[in-house]
Amino acid sequence: MHKKSDIIWIQGITCNGNTQSFLNYPNMEIFLKRYNFLYHPVLESKLDVIKSLEYNKKFDFLIIEGAISKNFIRAGVNFYEKVKFLAKNAKYIIALGTCATYGGIFKRKNSESITGVFLNGDKNDGLLKEFQTKTINIPGCPAHPAWLVSTLDTLKNNGFILMDKLNRPKEIYGYLVHQGCNRNEYFEWKIDSKNFGEKEGCLFYLQGCRAPLTHGSCNRILWNEVNSKTRSGSPCFGCTESSFPRNDMFETKTFMSIPADLPMGVSKRAYLTVTGIAKTFTIKRLQEKII
Repeated sequence: MHKKSDIIWIQGITCNGNTQSFLNYPNMEIFLKRYNFLYHPVLESKLDVIKSLEYNKKFDFLIIEGAISKNFIRAGVNFYEKVKFLAKNAKYIIALGTCATYGGIFKRKNSESITGVFLNGDKNDGLLKEFQTKTINIPGCPAHPAWLVSTLDTLKNNGFILMDKLNRPKEIYGYLVHQGCNRNEYFEWKIDSKNFGEKEGCLFYLQGCRAPLTHGSCNRILWNEVNSKTRSGSPCFGCTESSFPRNDMFETKTFMSIPADLPMGVSKRAYLTVTGIAKTFTIKRLQEKII
């Protein structure tokens, strides 16, 4: 049996969303047989918050939830100084969630002093940029619990993980949320959904869906093993990207009826050509209600 890997999970400036997401992981009992929480803010663990911040031994994973700031005080101590202290002893650092990755929603209020772990937005200028080489980013608001567990398992078993240029695991973020969406046929034939919660129609043009521009596997690794935003009839908000959150998230900005942000990798000419052709067809099957 493999030795358990030690984890310290600490929270910076956060809404606690990634902890709540993780607690919904369906195989928690199996997970806890492989991993040992030296400290977690909610789960029972060996150390209290102060002792965890003073932990001066080598350990496997430092999971950081929330944005970083030199001015943030937690448990009476400077969070930035203590997380920097812990980071030196961690074999791997996991920046969990969009705030820990890019700075997130909190950065929008204070763009000068709040960053992600090593990223500041999409620039390599975060407060802990010296730890970039051992940091793995798992953005999402919140991140899917399976994304975290699969990353931990890959590092534990293989000692490395393939990442993109933003240090996101390729197995998770090498896809677009659009891939696997069960509304793709509506997208291809430019048939739009006009109301939330409907099973029919594409959400891109009229409701601001960012799935064709967002990296993530939300429609491949389903939430609670059954659902995703687009399956439930709500647009993707692009929460794994540094541009999140946007203003007017339920709106697709257009110029002369052309989306301001086109699907990733598609030129304006190609989009106009395909759209023009698609709208000349009437497909009765796709015009009808599924149920």
